[in-house]
Amino acid sequence: MSAVSWILVLSGVLLNACAQLLLKAGTNSVGTFAFNAGNLLPVGIKLATEPHILGGLACYVISVVVWIMALSRVEVSLAYPMLSIGYVVNALAAWWLFGEALTLERLAGIGVIIFGVFLLART
Repeated sequence: MSAVSWILVLSGVLLNACAQLLLKAGTNSVGTFAFNAGNLLPVGIKLATEPHILGGLACYVISVVVWIMALSRVEVSLAYPMLSIGYVVNALAAWWLFGEALTLERLAGIGVIIFGVFLLART
């Protein structure tokens, strides 16, 4: 895989991970809510105007464009598994930013993911 292909794949993965983190920050800001007929409009307005939510959606849009560019250069059977790097990034960032648990089991899973991506990248 060429350097440009790697950059596109990793950029797509990181943008997707960033989108998830921004959406989580946005929902933390809005708070817990339930969708029902009575609060659909107020909650919808809160979500639609929350800067983190908007940033997360923007990251998703950009990540789709970058991902399409990556898929034009890389086999999908190689590119798609690389999305699992996002799990690693999100687990570590969620621990750091939101204080989420990073248990031994999660760390073991992260190790398996990293090893799997390493094996795929070698082919």
